[in-house]
Amino acid sequence: MDTHITVAIDGPSGAGKSTIARAAARRFGLIYVDTGAIYRTVGLAGERAGIDCADAAAVQTLLPGLKIELVYDAAGEQRMLLNGEDVSETIRLPEVSLLASRVSALAVVRAFLLDMQRSLARTHSVVMDGRDIGTVVLAGCRAEDLSVRLGGVPRAAPLASAAGKGYSGAVCRRAA
Repeated sequence: MDTHITVAIDGPSGAGKSTIARAAARRFGLIYVDTGAIYRTVGLAGERAGIDCADAAAVQTLLPGLKIELVYDAAGEQRMLLNGEDVSETIRLPEVSLLASRVSALAVVRAFLLDMQRSLARTHSVVMDGRDIGTVVLAGCRAEDLSVRLGGVPRAAPLASAAGKGYSGAVCRRAA
């Protein structure tokens, strides 16, 4: 019987959550979901629509018309599509990062993306990092030491050492 695994990694901004999450996903054969890229995509959409990305009402009117997709290329790297256009490189620009910070602070955006993120976790074995992952998106998971969450094997030791740097997280294991 296969086991469905969902790993959530929380931590302070700029602490290297994405680096840890990518490494864990690669090492354990899980899909890495870069939730920050999803917020960047919403920010880019707001900029393209000419709206103030800090204005909840303006952003809320934009959301129903967005089609945001995560796809994976042949190398297994996550690509972001906005209404069918690959915006994976554009969303990494510094000005888009600022927009992502603005939209991620809006409850309406977090609510809009909640189903998408939970659906990914329900249908795939994933590693997710980012805002609200352990406390809201994957709140049903229990917090554990990283070495336990990643199977308690010696190869997880470098990941477990990250716990001393302010990381926290959780894992869910469900029979597939």
